[in-house]
Parts: sequence; structure tokens; C-alpha cells
Amino acid sequence: MGNLAEDVFVCLDCETTGLDPAEDRIVEVALVRFTLSKILDRFETLIDPECAISETSMAIHHITDQMVQGKPKIQEVLPKILSFIDRYILVGHGISLDVAFLSAAAKRHQIPCTLHECSFLDTLRLARLYGESPVNSLEMLRQHFNISEEGAHRALNDVVVNIEVFKFLTKKFTTTEQVLNRLKSPILLKTMPLGKYKGKAFSEIPVEYLSWAMKQKFDQDLLFSLDTELKRRRRKKSFV
Repeated sequence: MGNLAEDVFVCLDCETTGLDPAEDRIVEVALVRFTLSKILDRFETLIDPECAISETSMAIHHITDQMVQGKPKIQEVLPKILSFIDRYILVGHGISLDVAFLSAAAKRHQIPCTLHECSFLDTLRLARLYGESPVNSLEMLRQHFNISEEGAHRALNDVVVNIEVFKFLTKKFTTTEQVLNRLKSPILLKTMPLGKYKGKAFSEIPVEYLSWAMKQKFDQDLLFSLDTELKRRRRKKSFV
């Protein structure tokens, strides 16, 4: 691990039947090994999840039950996927969910998995750190940085866009270690990213909701932002 421009990364995206790694299954995986200057290798495959794909998920990735019929099952391709990733630094948008799906599949089929030993760079968190896009979805970041559209919301298309987004979001860094170290600390969000107050500044959200949200299993950035706002209110109240 050294100069950001010279290091090799693997960008990963999984399309799934839902959002729960314990209950849902992978229907497509795309991987691209790259440096900031070139694509080194790529792998993609549709996967038979051995269960029905929900209408909600189908509306997002447009992968139908018919499309995955006769495709390899996850246990048949997972060893190749893990070998492709090897010990390279993983890049992805909300990468922890993709890793959770692959890890759950490995555990389910008793396939040796060293994903937990990999370093991860989450472009969602990097976008929060960048802080200049009104919305941090991959599609909105693509538009914000004026990156060419790659087509439908499918795994490989998302990976290609994600790599370009990653290049923009890491421009202020010189080494990979600098990026990893910065992401060890929580990032203060500008607005609520989800729920009924989505898009609202934390200062505009009722204290009861902030207190409730603090007890949920949200990511470290959101919990840090909620806690910061609650502390600000307590300080303000003490000066009244």
C-alpha cells in the first residue's frame, strides 16, 4: 500500500433479491481490478439465487427470474470471486453490504473466506466527506461529476461508474493510507440521509426523533451526526 495513483484496487458490486444478507441472495456480481489510470481485469456473472426475486429488487436492477435460470449458483462461482479479490483493497458504494452478502454466502456453503482481512474504501462515505453533492447516491454523484452514463442499473455498469466517482473523490489524497486513515473517523453529515426527515438539516429535526434514531443500528457517520446535534442542543439549553 503506497501511492494512490499506483496501488491496485478491486471495485465490487452485487445485485441481490433484497437487502438482508441472512435472508436474501445474490443474483449478479461484478468485479473490476484497476489502478487510477487503467482497468487491469474484470469479472461478471449472473447467479441463480435458487429463490424468487422480489418485485422491489427487480424494479431496481431489472434482473428477472427468467434471466437467472440456468446460471451458476453462488457456491459454484464464489471461489473464483474470492480469488479475484484476493487481498486487494476493495472499493464500492456502501461496500459493507456487498461484503456482508459474499461473507454470508461463503459461510452458508462452508467456503473459506478472507474478506474480513481486506481493507475497504466506501465511496458513499467518501462522498459524505466531499460534501458537495446534494445527494450521495451513485447516480447523483455520476451526474454531479459529469461522468458518462453506462446504461441500466446493473452490476458491471455500476462498477465502471463507481471507479470514475472514486477517482474524483480521492483527488485530495496522495496515498491510499491517507484515505483509509481519514475514514477511520466518523464523518459529520449535513442532512438526514433517510427516514421521514430525509434531506432535513439535523437542527430542524425534533429532539424526540433524534433520541429515537440514536438507538437504531445506523452507521457510524449517522450516529455521530445525531449525537453531535443532541450535544449541541444540550449545550444551548444550558446557556438559556
